[in-house]
Amino acid sequence: MTDELLFEVRDGVGRITLNRPRPINALTPAMIDGLLDTLKEWADSDEIVAVELHGAGERGYCAGADIRQLAGLVTDGADWERFFVREYEMNALIGAYPKPITAYMRGVTMGGGLGLTAHASHRIVYANTLCAMPETKIGFAPDVGIMYQLSRAGARGVHIALSSATFTGGDAIRLGMADESADGELPAPMFDDDKAWIEECYVGDDALEIVRRLEAHPHPDANKAAADIRERSPLGVHVALRALRNATSMTLPEVLAQDLALVKVTLPIDFPEGVRALLIDKDNSPKWRHDRLEDVTPAEIDALFS
Repeated sequence: MTDELLFEVRDGVGRITLNRPRPINALTPAMIDGLLDTLKEWADSDEIVAVELHGAGERGYCAGADIRQLAGLVTDGADWERFFVREYEMNALIGAYPKPITAYMRGVTMGGGLGLTAHASHRIVYANTLCAMPETKIGFAPDVGIMYQLSRAGARGVHIALSSATFTGGDAIRLGMADESADGELPAPMFDDDKAWIEECYVGDDALEIVRRLEAHPHPDANKAAADIRERSPLGVHVALRALRNATSMTLPEVLAQDLALVKVTLPIDFPEGVRALLIDKDNSPKWRHDRLEDVTPAEIDALFS
C-alpha cells in the first residue's frame, strides 16, 4: 500500500513496521490508511493470531503525526479532518482488538505514536524510551484517546497533559501506559521523592490556579513547569484540563469521540502557528490567539465543549 509501512506475516504473527526513520516514523495520511485497513483485515483473518507494532531506525518508534504536512492541509483548506477520523478509528480498533497486539516502544514514542501503543494489549518499553504528548506546545490538546490514561494517572497525568513534559519508559509503566521493560528495571524520575510538588500543585479544575500554585511553590522544578505552561497555547492548556477531567468517567471510545469533536473546532486556531514557530521558521515564538492563560474565558471553553 505504501513504502512507509512494511508488512510481514510469519508463523501466524502479523508484523507492521513504520518505515519513515528520518522523521522518526511520523504518521502521514497514507500510513494511517494502511495501518487501519491492514489491522481490520488481520482482525478477521484466521491466518493471524497476534500482531506486533515496530518502528524502523534507531531514533524511535514514532514521533507522532507528520505535523508539518498536517498543518499544510489546514492552511491550504484541504480535508485535514479525514486524517483524525481515520486515526481515531484506528486507535479505537487497537483498544478493542480481538487478538493480542504487542507494541515495541523503542526510543521516541510521542503524540500519535502513543496513540498506536498505549491502547495495545501489551506494551514494551526500553532504557531509551522517551514519551510525551506535546500537543499544547504546538497549539492544541492531547488527543488519540490518551486522556483515558492520563485522567487515571493522577496529578502526573495532568502535568503531562498541560506542560507537554517528557517521561521515560519507567514512568510509562507507573502511569499505566506500558506493561514491561525489555531492559530490566527502569528509572521513573517523575515518581522520585522530590516530585511531591506535582501532587501539591496539579489539583482542581482551573488551569490558571494550577499555574499560580506552581509559580508560588518553593521547588524550582515547579516554577519551571509553570514557565513551560505559560509558553504553551493558552487555549490548548485550558481545553486539555477540561478534556482530561471529562475523561475520568469516559470509556476509550467516548474519549476518542471527545477528541474528534474538539480537534474539529480547535485545530485551526493555534496549530498552524505552533507548527510555524517550532518547525518552519523555528523562532520558537508562536503568536497564539490568546496572549495569556488569563485571556481565555470560561465561556470560550464552554462553547468548545458544547
